Amino acid sequence: MNLFMHTLLPDLLVFPLGFVLGIFYFSCLWFTVQHLTRTQHPVLLMVGSGIGRLSVALLSLYFIVGEDWERLIIALLGFLLARTLLIARW
Repeated sequence: MNLFMHTLLPDLLVFPLGFVLGIFYFSCLWFTVQHLTRTQHPVLLMVGSGIGRLSVALLSLYFIVGEDWERLIIALLGFLLARTLLIARW
């Protein structure tokens, strides 16, 4: 049971966390693109949004993954699934 709690359970949580992170990242990107024509400072919006999204995504992945590269692959699969579903939706 101890092996299950330390290896399998966190790995099962990595995929949904990567998926939620992908939903956040690409929803913010969609919001930014939608508002570029309505703002007086589109460059500031684009650069600020890009830095913010990338910072949140990289820091979240860093804390989710830890030292296991396998978790990075699992999290990125969830991230890319979110991207695929959002592209199909929009």
